Amino acid sequence: MDWKKRRECIVRKCIVHSEKVHSEKVHSDGVHVFYYALCTLALCTLFSCAISYKFNGASIDYEKTKTIQIDPFPIRSSYVWAPMQAIFNNRLTDIYAQQTKLRQVKRGGDLVLAGEITGFDQYNKGVSRDGYSSQVQLKMTVNVRFTNTKNHTEDFERQFSATTEYDATQQLIAVQEELVTQMTKDITDQIFNATVANW
Repeated sequence: MDWKKRRECIVRKCIVHSEKVHSEKVHSDGVHVFYYALCTLALCTLFSCAISYKFNGASIDYEKTKTIQIDPFPIRSSYVWAPMQAIFNNRLTDIYAQQTKLRQVKRGGDLVLAGEITGFDQYNKGVSRDGYSSQVQLKMTVNVRFTNTKNHTEDFERQFSATTEYDATQQLIAVQEELVTQMTKDITDQIFNATVANW
């Protein structure tokens, strides 16, 4: 039973019990106060559950906003690892499918996400006793253009990035998929929070 049905059930029970109390001509102030407080507490609890339910994952008015258009994000970085595009695009569409009730469309979405993967870079970080780099930092950057056709004050274009590290003794190709997946999760979470979880 969802929270609306539970709330209606509690309301009906409170009304019925109140009528029963009056029909039995129970005039004790203490009794009336007790049942009034009990019903109020129950209703407040249910309304609190409703708010939590509304904000579970996303802050969206589904009466106004029903669809989202997520255009594929191509790779525009100087270093290209082809699987990164599919990993990122799949994760981006999945997070909106799993955490919102928005219907994904190819065009004409109430919300529109577009952009490109602009950076995939590595930097030496940390030096060992022999003077060689002991850690390598990997950074992924994505440029995002967001349009809310129902409220253009929320439109933006900005960059999101994530970093991770791996041991310099390892070959990037050996850890690339795992690290890209980690950074993709971080970036898509940032994008999700910036677009529909802005509460």
